[in-house]
Amino acid sequence: MLYPKFIKKNETIGICAPSAGVGRKLESFDLSLSQLHTAGFQTYETKGVRLDNLRGGSAKERAKELTELLQNPEIAMILCASGGDFLIEMLPYFDFDEICKHPKWIMGASDPTSLLFPITTKYDVATMYGLNAGAFDQSELHPSLCNAIDMMQGKNIVQTSFDFYEPTSVKNWLGDYQLCEPVHWLNPYHCHKIQGRLIGGCLDALKDLLGTPYDGTKAFIQRYQKDGIVWYFDIYSMSAENVYRTLLQMKSMGYFETTCGILVGRVLFESSETGMNYEEAFMNVFENTPLILNADIGHTAPKITLINGAIIDVTMDQEDRAKITFKLK
Repeated sequence: MLYPKFIKKNETIGICAPSAGVGRKLESFDLSLSQLHTAGFQTYETKGVRLDNLRGGSAKERAKELTELLQNPEIAMILCASGGDFLIEMLPYFDFDEICKHPKWIMGASDPTSLLFPITTKYDVATMYGLNAGAFDQSELHPSLCNAIDMMQGKNIVQTSFDFYEPTSVKNWLGDYQLCEPVHWLNPYHCHKIQGRLIGGCLDALKDLLGTPYDGTKAFIQRYQKDGIVWYFDIYSMSAENVYRTLLQMKSMGYFETTCGILVGRVLFESSETGMNYEEAFMNVFENTPLILNADIGHTAPKITLINGAIIDVTMDQEDRAKITFKLK
């Protein structure tokens, strides 16, 4: 596994929009950039970032702008501007060899799964999942955001579960979090330690990669079978039944043959057509595999920043408080 160089103070973060532009949230986005500047970094944006569009340019333009950031020696790492729905369109136009020639940390969340997942599984370059460039839009950064900035610098690779989270019913889509619901990671099989090599992403995006040329899962799990694989899943709005069917598809493809643990984040928009819940969906597929649900991962705040490709140690205490350690080897 290749781990890119971590960014240092006064170096430049390149921001591109491989998915959507941020044109509708410019005030929020500018506050986020201001916080990155206050943290000691410079920022550089490609042309598509501020588009008020579901796409940050055409598929070819988005691939070109990402390539330019990789090739630019002044850019130390790359942040995806936003999530969205159409990143998968740009993949045929992006030369993945560029990430091997110019390895840099790329961080994103949600739809950028479609970029991060193939980079790590097919090309063995670690990536970061958890936040997009517009996520730092707070007057005073929450500790989870400070943790992300630390991890961008190679610091604070031990993270712990938080005390409260922001439920969808009170979610403030811009600005400070409204954390009012106690965090409780569900541990149905009472597993207190999980260790293995981490991979995953937003399942809403991941399901569209399965079996395509951008899906490197089979080679990845074989390459690291001695480590065992820990999968993590962030669910945006898939129904419990859709999640269940997708997991069954992955299982039938052999993707869980070397799995030694599953981490699942809180679902942002829950739904069901038959009355199935998400715990049932996962427990029906993973009957004998350590399973943790409602983790601080994904679309609900606060969230832990994850490193695709790293060895991960997850420990749970008797109160189901969690500690996650990343080992870069």
